[in-house]
Amino acid sequence: MTTVSARSAALRQVRDFLADHAEQVRALLCEISTHRAAGYEVEAALATLDGADAEVARHRPHEVSRSAVFMPSNLILYSYVLYLLVPSLYTRRLVFRPSSQVKDQMARLHAMLAPVHGLPVELATTSQRDFLEEEALRADVVVFTGAYRNAEQVRSQLAPGQLFLFLGSGVNPFVVAPGADLARAARDVVEIRLLNAGQDCLGPDLLCVHESLLTPFLDALVTELKGLRHGPYTEPDADYGPLFYEGALEEAALFLARHRERIVHGGAVDFADRRVDPAVVLGPPATPRTQVPEFFAPVFNLTPYRDELSLAAVLTTGMFTERALGSTVYGHAPDLVRALARRTTVTTDTTLLAVDDGNAPFGGYGRQANYITDGSDQWVEPILISKAVAEHLPEGRP
Repeated sequence: MTTVSARSAALRQVRDFLADHAEQVRALLCEISTHRAAGYEVEAALATLDGADAEVARHRPHEVSRSAVFMPSNLILYSYVLYLLVPSLYTRRLVFRPSSQVKDQMARLHAMLAPVHGLPVELATTSQRDFLEEEALRADVVVFTGAYRNAEQVRSQLAPGQLFLFLGSGVNPFVVAPGADLARAARDVVEIRLLNAGQDCLGPDLLCVHESLLTPFLDALVTELKGLRHGPYTEPDADYGPLFYEGALEEAALFLARHRERIVHGGAVDFADRRVDPAVVLGPPATPRTQVPEFFAPVFNLTPYRDELSLAAVLTTGMFTERALGSTVYGHAPDLVRALARRTTVTTDTTLLAVDDGNAPFGGYGRQANYITDGSDQWVEPILISKAVAEHLPEGRP
């Protein structure tokens, strides 16, 4: 294995390349991401590369012979750093399979960065089934990002002792409680919900607003939305753009059609331009049986609530428990914050973007949001690959 110092130097070379060729990198990312989202992704990648050595020194993961990674369909640069470059500091060989939706962009990103780092990171162009048989079944560590049902199919075929890391998505409820700065809450929820035109897994799929604040918060939210600008991904001043991902447009349109009587703002859909204007949908109070779809579109799915204890009971049971990843509370609701903190990463008066640290564990305690397993035991907890390898992969696994 190449010395750790040589691999650290390789990561620094990538860091310098990204900083020196930011516009070239951004141009590639803007094929699938808005200009602002691409900028955020470059900054997150740089910060993670800067913290890579300290992360590995902190957790001291065992040496890994082989790693197989099923890559996500978004955040391709950030994911390349998180799941490939940083783990290369303690992994002999890493093979990754791009999501079919972004395989061309992922291949070109790898072609751009591979000559810079020269690390044993290999792109596989095989089918998911062949990648599973040829790479994942032989790997010490398997990382899967995507849908829970697909992760379960992969996990079920692995052998005991293989470390499997699943990174999915959550409901990420955004709560507006008494005492909240409504203008700030409205501005911040628009920022995170419209990150990459709504096509980001950190976006809140449910907004819970105290019934006493419903009207003024809606006024503040609609005011923010009316000032937004639609434009192409390459436009720096555009707040949102056409939807890129297959199925996102149709799923958003179907949801809006089913709930058209509850739309209180926006919601126009243009199939030819793949455009969904930001929509605010006001639903009934949530219950433990409420089904909240994952939106990859600029949809604000809003529900009122009466008191924090009843809301805590809803957000910590049923589907909300299974999809517990992150949550956000604006205002004064200490009992709710304590309840949510037992199951999710919680932010108060700021969004989850503020705690998105590529060198620290992230996630929640919902099995459909993220989990780690070695085939015998399972740990449902926030995930950082180096930490998971250090704590859950037997040292010297053949």
